[in-house]
Amino acid sequence: MMYDRIVLRYGDLTMKGRNRKIFEDKMLKSVKRAMKEFPEVTYWRTFGRLYVILNGTPHQPVIDRLKDLFGIVSVSPVLSVPSEVEAIKAAADQVMNSLATVPATFKINARRAWKKFAHGSHEMNHLIGSHILPQYPDMKVDVHNPELELKIDIQEEATYLYWENIAAAGGFPYGSNGKAMLLLSGGIDSPVAGWMALRKGLEIEAVHFHSYPFTSQQATDKVITLARRLSYYSGVPIRLHLVPFTEIQTRITHSNQENLTITLMRRAMLRITEQLAVKYKAGGIVTGESLGQVASQTLSSMNVIGRATVLPMIKPAIMMDKQEIITIARKIGTFETSILPFEDCCTLFLPKSPSTNPNLRIVERVESQLPDLDDLIKQAVEGTESILLNMTEGNHEHEQADKSEEDWF
Repeated sequence: MMYDRIVLRYGDLTMKGRNRKIFEDKMLKSVKRAMKEFPEVTYWRTFGRLYVILNGTPHQPVIDRLKDLFGIVSVSPVLSVPSEVEAIKAAADQVMNSLATVPATFKINARRAWKKFAHGSHEMNHLIGSHILPQYPDMKVDVHNPELELKIDIQEEATYLYWENIAAAGGFPYGSNGKAMLLLSGGIDSPVAGWMALRKGLEIEAVHFHSYPFTSQQATDKVITLARRLSYYSGVPIRLHLVPFTEIQTRITHSNQENLTITLMRRAMLRITEQLAVKYKAGGIVTGESLGQVASQTLSSMNVIGRATVLPMIKPAIMMDKQEIITIARKIGTFETSILPFEDCCTLFLPKSPSTNPNLRIVERVESQLPDLDDLIKQAVEGTESILLNMTEGNHEHEQADKSEEDWF
C-alpha cells in the first residue's frame, strides 16, 4: 500500500490555551529536525493536526522515527483523494486490498467535516459499506467492536482514509517546557529519568562525575553512549559535562565521617550542578532517584541532600519500582549499555553503612569543617569538560546548541 501522507495527532499540548500556537510551532520544528533523513517529505498543518506529505517516501521508516518524537500522541498512514464519492470508493478498495488478511468484522466511520459535501456522515457509512461488503462475502459489519475500522475524514481540500492508529511517545515537544540539568550516571535509572524529562518537553544538558584514576575511561564512554542515545529522542545534540570529582571525593572520604560520605558527595554534586546550571541558563535539576531504592534515596536523605541547592529538583522516577524503570530502559534502548560492568564514582566509594537518616545540622557542621570544600567545588566547575553529542557514534561537536528557540517563560 502506497500511502501519500501521515497524520500526526498532538498530545498534551492541545490543552494549551493562548500558548498553543507556540507549542505547535515547536512541534513542527521538532518534526522537521527528525525528518532530515527524509529530504523528500513536506509538511502541512491544520488546526490540531500536522500532516507529513511523503512525496514518494515509503511510510514505514518515517513512522518509525515519528512515533519516538515527543509531543505526538499517535500517527496514521493516510491515503488522500479528492472529496468525491467515486474517488472515495476507489480509495476504500485500495485500503481493503492492501490488508494482509481479510478481517472477520468491519465498520465504516465517516466524518463529514466539510459541511458542503453532498452526503452526511451516516449516509457515507452506508454508501462505502455497501460498496465494500459484497466484495468480501465472509466479512460482517460490527459497529461496536469491529476488527477493522476504516475511517474516512471528509475535508474540503481532500478526503483522508486510514485504519491504523499507531501510538507515539506523547508528552510535549522538545524544549517547550524550559531547560534542566540531568545528573547522568552510568546506571539504569538516570537515563530513564532523562528520557522522561525530555518527554515532558524539557531541554536537558547532562552532568556526569568521574573520579580518575579510580574510575575508568570505559565508564565515561558508557555515559557518552547513554547521552548519545538520549539525543536520538531529543532530536538535537545533547551537551554532556564531565566533571572531575576525584579531589572532592578524596577530601570527603578523609573527613572521618564514613556514614555520611554519600550524603556529602551528593550535596557537593548538586552545588557543582547548580553552578553549571547558572552558566548554561538551566532552571532545574533532573535526577534518577527512586524512593527507598538506596540509602541516599530515603525521604530523610533526599531532604538533606536537596537542601544543597535552591533549584527545583525534578525526579521523574521517584515513585517507580525498579522493574518499571527497567522496562522503560529496555524500551528506549539504554538498558544494555547501563548494565555494562563499569562502575561510577558513587558506587566505587560506597561506605559499608551509609546513613539513611542524616541530620542536616550535623551534615552542615561536617561541611564547615572542610574549609577547602568550596574551593574544590570551584575547581571542579572550572575543570569540567563539555562536549556536544550527536546521536551518531563518534561524532562530537563543540558548538553551541540551537539558540533559535523562543523563550516565552
